[in-house]
Amino acid sequence: MDNANESISHAPMPTAKTLRSRKNLIFQIWRFAAINLRMLNMIRKGHHQK
Repeated sequence: MDNANESISHAPMPTAKTLRSRKNLIFQIWRFAAINLRMLNMIRKGHHQK
């Protein structure tokens, strides 16, 4: 992969549905909350190890 543009040209393009969901504020808030809950769960498990 000598040429970055060549490797980028072979990358798949997102569908219209994917682009719409990425721009949707409600979907972004939902994903943000889900990621934060997942992190809190990992932190909670890490603090209770003995």
